[in-house]
Amino acid sequence: MSILNKKKILLGVSGSIAAYKCAFLVRLLVKEGAEVKVLMTPSAEEFITPLTLATLSKNPVHSDFTEDKHEGTWVNHVELGLWADLLIMAPATANTLSKMVTGNADNLLLAVYLSARCQVAIAPAMDLDMYSHASTTANLSALKLRDNLIIEPGSGELASGLIGKGRMAEPEEIIQFTKEWFLERAPLHGKKATVTAGPTHEAIDAVRFIGNHSSGRMGMAIANELTRKGATVTLICGPTQLQLQDEQVHRIDVTTAEEMKIAALESFNESSIFVMSAAVADYRPKNAVASKIKKSTASMSIELEATPDILKELGSRKQKGQLLVGFALETDNEVENAEGKLERKNLDLIILNSLNDEGAGFGHATNKITMIDRSNKMASFELKSKEIVAQDIVEKILTLCD
Repeated sequence: MSILNKKKILLGVSGSIAAYKCAFLVRLLVKEGAEVKVLMTPSAEEFITPLTLATLSKNPVHSDFTEDKHEGTWVNHVELGLWADLLIMAPATANTLSKMVTGNADNLLLAVYLSARCQVAIAPAMDLDMYSHASTTANLSALKLRDNLIIEPGSGELASGLIGKGRMAEPEEIIQFTKEWFLERAPLHGKKATVTAGPTHEAIDAVRFIGNHSSGRMGMAIANELTRKGATVTLICGPTQLQLQDEQVHRIDVTTAEEMKIAALESFNESSIFVMSAAVADYRPKNAVASKIKKSTASMSIELEATPDILKELGSRKQKGQLLVGFALETDNEVENAEGKLERKNLDLIILNSLNDEGAGFGHATNKITMIDRSNKMASFELKSKEIVAQDIVEKILTLCD
């Protein structure tokens, strides 16, 4: 899930040929999960239609102080300024920059700019000589001093045919700039987290294994949510066909409990947060056969041995400042067993699932959990999608990191 998911973005479009790029910018913002509202100066409508941007943003586009001049419906510029998490002025013409510096509010966009309490990012767009003019340079310097962010324009062929600096940054560049700005202010920025997910497969022979029905969906959702909160995340994943939503997560694929143990121990020392959501097989064949065992008798016996207790070993190595989260999938005496696991394995938080709850556990897109922390504070939740459950878990992790 993107860092921009559910972020409220105001896009202010002024009259420049670069306004055509805003269609692509709005589309990318919406694709990242942001809620987008577009404001336009009257001259911007000569370059791109409000209908285009309204369709792409799924919100009305405003360019005037009144919604309907005959009815006199007022567009509340103050409310728009308070709504946004970020105001992006793109493209910002030389004329708009000048008015922003002087406090001119002769159109709705500039009135919203003066009312906005959120951060403002400015993507200038103009011809080479206009951009290099002393007035523009002074205006950009003044805006920087007022804590506005400047998204530097690119160099290349301009509308005039000249070659040089002044092209509005490409939509992909603005998206990256925006994501980095939010990431730096995310609550887990600078922290490293590791999540394990999925099952492990313990070989019987060349084609058969002992495993379970874990899909890895819960662990992947947690990894995505931790990334959205700013953490640098490693996902150690057992065999699964699911793919991560967030490409920023570093994924390590493993098959067996032993491989998962090795990867977990290597990652643990550098992790501030470690979430062990994988369903590691408890037992493995003591002597796996390299070739396929042929069916020759009516029955056969397989001697099993315990797999390594990864979570217990991590708990024994845990240092001050590290947060260790485990899962407990239970069918009987659920709370008692979960509390015992929390204590035995030196966890800070345990997530309890019960197979007695319909829609919870393996093989579902939903989950129903109870969280128990180190102080035995317990919180139970209704059945939710695993993506929403991941948000609940990460919100709890945030309180424990304070």
